[in-house]
This record gives sequence, C-alpha cells and structure tokens, in this order.
Amino acid sequence: MQPNSLTMFNRRQLRIKVLQTLYAFHSDKDGSVEEAHKLLLKALDKTFDLYLLLLMLIGEMQDAAIERIEAGRMKQQPTHEDLHPNTKFVNNKPLRVIIKSKLLAKEAANRSLGWGQEQDLIKRLFKSLVSSDEYSAYMNNEERGFQHDRESLNRMFRKHIVNDESLQEWIEEQSILWSDDLDLASSIVLKTVKTINEDSEDVILSEMWKEDGDDREFLEHLFSRTLAMGAEHDKAIEEAASNWDIERIATMDLLLLRMALAEARTFESVPLKVTINEYIDLAKFYSTEKSGAFVNGVLDKLFGAMREDGRIVKTGRGLIE
Repeated sequence: MQPNSLTMFNRRQLRIKVLQTLYAFHSDKDGSVEEAHKLLLKALDKTFDLYLLLLMLIGEMQDAAIERIEAGRMKQQPTHEDLHPNTKFVNNKPLRVIIKSKLLAKEAANRSLGWGQEQDLIKRLFKSLVSSDEYSAYMNNEERGFQHDRESLNRMFRKHIVNDESLQEWIEEQSILWSDDLDLASSIVLKTVKTINEDSEDVILSEMWKEDGDDREFLEHLFSRTLAMGAEHDKAIEEAASNWDIERIATMDLLLLRMALAEARTFESVPLKVTINEYIDLAKFYSTEKSGAFVNGVLDKLFGAMREDGRIVKTGRGLIE
C-alpha cells in the first residue's frame, strides 16, 4: 500500500453491501450461497470500477477542452478569442497529473475501463460544464496557484460534473449496482484529487482494502455468519418481537436484525453500542418509517439476554453494559 493512500470502504459501507446482497439472495429463491457470495464481491468491485471511471472522466474533460480550442482555430473566420483561447482549464495542474497518470491508466486497462465509446456523452458533459457558473468563475479568475487549481477542479466535479443528469442516466443504464454507489465513488474521487500536490508525478489511487485485512475479514464473516445463524436468530427474533410472527416482519427489518445479531456474536471487539446504532440508522434509511424503533427495541432486548447467557461476549474498551 502506498503511503497516505485512501481506502474505498468503511465498515458502514460494508454493512450496506452485505445487506443489499442478502436482500437479493432472499428474493431469489433459486439462488445459492456461493452465487450470493460472488455477487457480494462483484458489487464491491463494481464500486471500485465506478470510482476509476469518474476519476478518468475528469481527464476526459481536458481532451474535450483541447478539441474545442482546436475547432475554434480551424474556423474559416476565427475570432480573436478563437485565436487566443483561455487555456487555464487545459493547463490545470492537478488535471494534468490525472491525465498523465500511469497508475490510473494501468488499473483501467486491467479492468477494461474507458470512455472511448462514450464520446457523445463526453461532449455533452463538457458543453454543459462550460456553461456552468463554476467553470466561468474559474476561467475568469486571474489567480494561477496550484491550490486554486485543485480546489476549483474539485468544485467543478462536485457541483457540476457528477450531478449532470445525462451522466447519472448513463450510470443507471450501465449497472444496477452503481446508482447507490455514486456518492461513495464521488467522495473518493474528491479525496484522491486532494492528495495531489505540486510535487506529484502520479495520483495516489484508493485501495479497496486496508493493508491489515481487518475490513475484508469483517465483510466475509458478517456475510457468512448472518446466513449460518439465520434460523437460530429467527427464533430469537420472533420471541423478542412477541406481537409479531416472523412472516409479518418486513424483509429488510428481518435481514438487519439477523446481521446485527451475527455481528454482535462474531466480533468481540466491536462494542454493542456501535452495532445497535449502525443498524438503527440502516433501518431508518433502507426500511420503513417505524423500522428504526422496531429494530432498536428487538436488539436491546436480545442483546441483554444474550450477554446474560454468554452468547455475546465482548472484549476491550468502549463496551456498553
């Protein structure tokens, strides 16, 4: 791993990926655990692909800018502006590092990624960018410092490029997995650009995993243990939710409860307070309006009982009683 490198996924994002995969597995009655596991890893890989494509897209904007300048010079009756174009964007220093990145080019080639077949989309995006307030403010500003270039590039990406409707429509068409990943991939692009400095000869690409492997292990164990302990936990959930039959519990709520119980019993160093808060938040976002309170009540009851009978054991600091 390179010094000061980024990592793609945090624990919450890994929980979300497991939840989405379990939901797909639950919905596909003919699917196997092995297929679900492959889907989980594919989902993570596709998120990384989107990150690389968005980073490359910034570079594509420079190519479009150069093409626009050349087209102006080739006019039969070029204007003064055509003959003396503003090249500030083309010469943006962090942008040039991205364009020349050998690491990015190599990773994209390994994954067969590129924008070569989407030149119409690139032209639309650049035309729209040129008409934006962010682009105009940058081009008309006489400041020429590196930090100014970097901040402006990130601002144009954040406020305009990634929010362009045509790009978002294209992303939805390319992968069902990407719509939910756009915010995450975009945030890693912004962090990547921020790591570029005046001495940079190449970009520092995000890593998928931390070097210690803990997050990869967390993902694998959370997924496998949730499935393996599902039947046992369903009985406990039904008893704790005394007014609800297991069939009446919303599918998403049931999956969240299964995951939370598996996490609490598998990872001794993860505080119960962290686990319960994470799954309450996920319930509020991915399930019904009342799911947060429901998940909170069931987990609070089960966590207490399982600590008493020894099914949940915690080690380390920061654990709730």
